[in-house]
Amino acid sequence: MKIIIIEDDEDIVESCSLTLRIVWPEIEIVPTKLGIEGIQWIESALPDIVILDIGLPDINGFEVLKNIRLFSSVPILVLTVREEEADIVKALELGADEYIIKPFKHMELVARIKKLIQRRDFSKSKRSVKIGSFSFDPYSNKLYTDKIERRLTNTENKILCILYENSGRVVTFASVANALWDTGYTESNNAIHVYIRRLRKKIETDASHPQLILTKTGIGYYLVKTE
Repeated sequence: MKIIIIEDDEDIVESCSLTLRIVWPEIEIVPTKLGIEGIQWIESALPDIVILDIGLPDINGFEVLKNIRLFSSVPILVLTVREEEADIVKALELGADEYIIKPFKHMELVARIKKLIQRRDFSKSKRSVKIGSFSFDPYSNKLYTDKIERRLTNTENKILCILYENSGRVVTFASVANALWDTGYTESNNAIHVYIRRLRKKIETDASHPQLILTKTGIGYYLVKTE
């Protein structure tokens, strides 16, 4: 497994690296202090996971997120001191799959990375299916029509798989949270709302008036059967 860590705090990099090597002794870790260099590494090295700080010396971590999502669906875990809800929502909307606030617990970091790996493997096990006017290919994390190709993050991909497998039935917030994070993520409902909003922007003709992914108020979401 290969992980790129985009972080300018050497103590954080060393701490993360030590923890990860204890769990995965053969892991390859590529650290960089600069966001631009990190983007270049991701394009050339094709990592399995990216750990990203928001406060970087050259460019803002949000810009790094935005640029990565232009060409890659690699799982991204944001690791930052920023704990404001607006920052969490912004990171998730730009394509982050996980968000951990410093100071962090090392085993939580490991658990979140394991979940990201499981989501990636889950997606690769699925076949191409039809959703509305789109062909959904979970293996490549993409939605297709004749004229449009839209890339999904690994988390968006897994949520869409869960909704598809339960087409016509409500999937509760708890069910989605358990599939993504087990039960240890206290802000799971807020994060799920963000992921659903992102999915709707990619799959719906009008995200403000969804026709495919519908809400069951206070309970969860369901995907309308289209076949």
